[in-house]
Amino acid sequence: MTLASEGEARDWFGSVLGCDAATLARLDRLVELLRAENMLQNLVSDTSLAQVWVRHLADSAQLIHVSRETSRGTWLDLGSGAGFPGLVVALCRPAGEVILVESRNRRIAWLESAIDRLSITNARVFGGKLEAMETIPAATISARAFAPLARLIALSARFSTSQTQWLLPKGRKGRQELLEMPNTVKSMFHVEQSLTDPDSVILVGRGVPPDFKGKRT
Repeated sequence: MTLASEGEARDWFGSVLGCDAATLARLDRLVELLRAENMLQNLVSDTSLAQVWVRHLADSAQLIHVSRETSRGTWLDLGSGAGFPGLVVALCRPAGEVILVESRNRRIAWLESAIDRLSITNARVFGGKLEAMETIPAATISARAFAPLARLIALSARFSTSQTQWLLPKGRKGRQELLEMPNTVKSMFHVEQSLTDPDSVILVGRGVPPDFKGKRT
């Protein structure tokens, strides 16, 4: 299934994720804030705003659907940028903490403002490089256009435990990136088809990358 229209994408939040009317209203408000802020800084491409529910909201929330088990625990979103998937995950998954990692000052200001204006109580921003962040155990690690797979894993492995789930949206080269990883890393992951783009995939993994087993168990 591919969510092709804005109506299909918005309806999917209720029919599949079980989002109530209040959550949908907050997502509508996020879209309003995003459109306004995008006039001040280039958070997302202008063309993508015509399909914002497909390209950004559903594209983010599909990670919750794919995970099937991440209602609690800390969700670490790397390179949050415009807030996708982090802000959407926080709105649709209120029982668990979401930490949005972002190093660019204007993006940090936007994320903090959005969290405040949407009254999101389960999300916070770490403003700085991931390398400077204190190591904490993450139940889920997500990253949308943060870094090539090998570098992403090298930077974030210290936050993983044996139970950590990795949810990594990738474009058409995602399968090839995974194939180029060592067998010990490849065996951690499987590939799910994106619900929003037939050319995109989600790399879904579990555990600690083998070279980092000594860091945290």
